[in-house]
Amino acid sequence: MNEVLFHFNHVVITPWKLIGYVGVFLFTARWFVQLYATKKLRRVVMPQAFWWLSISGSVLLLSYFTFGKNDSVGVLSNLFPAFVSVYNLATHLREKKPEAITPGGSEES
Repeated sequence: MNEVLFHFNHVVITPWKLIGYVGVFLFTARWFVQLYATKKLRRVVMPQAFWWLSISGSVLLLSYFTFGKNDSVGVLSNLFPAFVSVYNLATHLREKKPEAITPGGSEES
């Protein structure tokens, strides 16, 4: 996967670099999702999409740094955020409240 796909302004692009670039894009995009949700609701929120983007970006970056680059610094810098994101997503999914059924509502008929 280290064969050259193409050159872009003196930068050599390989399949592993594409994986790394997509990982960086996803990991960065999570902040735009969070910004949008906060502006929309006018309070600080961490939407579920934030955690999914964090996990996806971390997995791609871990793959890039492990297999494409063999860089232990990159692995360590992305390993911890991956665990935190998985934990926070699991917590977010557990906290989903079931639909409230109001007494006397159409559900009781």
